[in-house]
Amino acid sequence: MKAASSSSSEENNGSRPRFFDKKAKNKCWASAETVAGRHPERWRKDVAGNIVCKRFCNCSGCLCFEYDHILPFSKGGESIASNCQILQTRVNRYKSDKEMDPKLLRGYSCDLKFTDKELDIIEMAVYGDVIRPGKECRCRSVAEMLGTFKAKDRSEACKLPYSENS
Repeated sequence: MKAASSSSSEENNGSRPRFFDKKAKNKCWASAETVAGRHPERWRKDVAGNIVCKRFCNCSGCLCFEYDHILPFSKGGESIASNCQILQTRVNRYKSDKEMDPKLLRGYSCDLKFTDKELDIIEMAVYGDVIRPGKECRCRSVAEMLGTFKAKDRSEACKLPYSENS
């Protein structure tokens, strides 16, 4: 089931909160598999192996995810970190209120694979910089590219989009 944030949502379930609180979401994100070569606060893999971006929570694209109850809320699952997993939105919509083996969930994923270059471009568009272990860069402004402005940020400007040789 979808687990969006809400401060006081309790759907006629006594004191059982329906949605995960911020602390549970943070633990859930931290416990998800990291993406090799990517900043762990920005990128993770869901239990089906899909790469998701933290900025794309509760949307519908292939890099989007939702916080999901492992044991569905409707079947007694609690909204606590130990019952939370991240799932690509499309996969979570299919799973709905079922308990499923993560291996079966892969078949309901968006069938897209992103290259490192594509993820760099997405990260640049979303965050304004790219942070990868051993390689950090930032987005240059148009004024900077035209030479009318010198950035105070000392980090190197990213060279995006990439040339065919990189």
